[in-house]
Amino acid sequence: MKSGENSRRIFDRALTLIPGGVNSPARAFGGVGGTPIVMKRANGPYLYDVDGNRYIDYVLSWGPMILGHCHPKVNAAIAQALENGSSFGAPTEAENLIAELIIRMIPSIEKVRLVNSGTEATMSAIRLARGRTGRSKIVKFIGCYHGHVDSLLVAAGSAAATLSIPNSPGVTPGAAADTILLEYNDVAGVKSLFAEHGGEIACVIVEPVAGNMGCVPGSREFLNTLRAETSRCGSILIFDEVMSGFRVARGGAQEYYGIKPDLTTLGKIIGGGLPVGAYGGAAEIMDEVAPAGKVYQAGTLSGNPLATAAGIATLMAIESDPDFYAKIERATTRLATGLQSSADRAGIKVATPHCGGMATLFFLSDEDSCVTNWTSSSRCKRELFAQFFWSLIERGTYFPCSQFETMFTSVDHSDAIIDETLEAADAAFKSLR
Repeated sequence: MKSGENSRRIFDRALTLIPGGVNSPARAFGGVGGTPIVMKRANGPYLYDVDGNRYIDYVLSWGPMILGHCHPKVNAAIAQALENGSSFGAPTEAENLIAELIIRMIPSIEKVRLVNSGTEATMSAIRLARGRTGRSKIVKFIGCYHGHVDSLLVAAGSAAATLSIPNSPGVTPGAAADTILLEYNDVAGVKSLFAEHGGEIACVIVEPVAGNMGCVPGSREFLNTLRAETSRCGSILIFDEVMSGFRVARGGAQEYYGIKPDLTTLGKIIGGGLPVGAYGGAAEIMDEVAPAGKVYQAGTLSGNPLATAAGIATLMAIESDPDFYAKIERATTRLATGLQSSADRAGIKVATPHCGGMATLFFLSDEDSCVTNWTSSSRCKRELFAQFFWSLIERGTYFPCSQFETMFTSVDHSDAIIDETLEAADAAFKSLR
């Protein structure tokens, strides 16, 4: 591994220009220490830094690059779109095409609105749920992150957890007053809340496969309870599939679990690596959105030609391969079970929950045997994770830089790539103190 001199120099300069030297806290290496690695290019399953080092990439731009980096069909689609212009502020046929793909692949969505980020998608879906129901209260789960929306940045996971900022300064008590918090996977807590306050709740928003306290799949009983209680009380169930959408199954986590939410938020994969978000659901709900209805939401660059072109190319590549998700599942399972076996051989207590193309290696606390919610996730041994992370970096493998982030695989993560990763992991586990 070559010296990181160029990364350090560039990051030191960034510290004088950008808060914390990064444009998203998830990139700050706050959970592992040291200087962030500055990347220069990527291809297939690999990242290359400014010092000439190559890494097997399990971050994949935090999820979108399910086809691998620089997929030729995606790059060609972006280049072709760019020849005609990067933004028009007017309707394009490409917006129809990507909407048709999303609607065809996710049966719960009959109409969809494109936005520019996952945060915009969740914010808009909650506004729509409140407008539809005429109610104010919303329910979220501790450790789930739904973007930096004021009312949702309460007991959040992901970078907020890494930096120990579960409740951000700048979020007023009023903004969070109507947000009710519950423990993830707590069936009894859900039933109790709805028994007492069901008629006041506009919506429940949940990551069906949590990815922002690490990968923590929702239990079937938990998610089915959410569906039953929201239906009974006239509340709207929102599946935040910004991360899990098109990653755990063709139709997202809702296909995997066989549960139909009222609204779904999407992002990441539907932009093929470019900024994008979307929310959608039943036509009668979506027709409440302006200009069809009175719930206002707008965006200058929503549905821009470059993001829609990349998204269309990505979704078409997925749809055209009947074995696509079998390949993703194989890579992820091979990685997760291999990591578990390697840790067991080294006598280190870990858990490796995984679903579709998502997985996390948790260094378990002495009192836990698995991770099912934020309480058990937050007890994991972060110091061991940090040591493991840097040991992998030395061996050319790039894992997420926080115990609370999720690993991702792509169709470019072949058996040979996974085997190379597991060799590095085996050595990394043996190096832990």
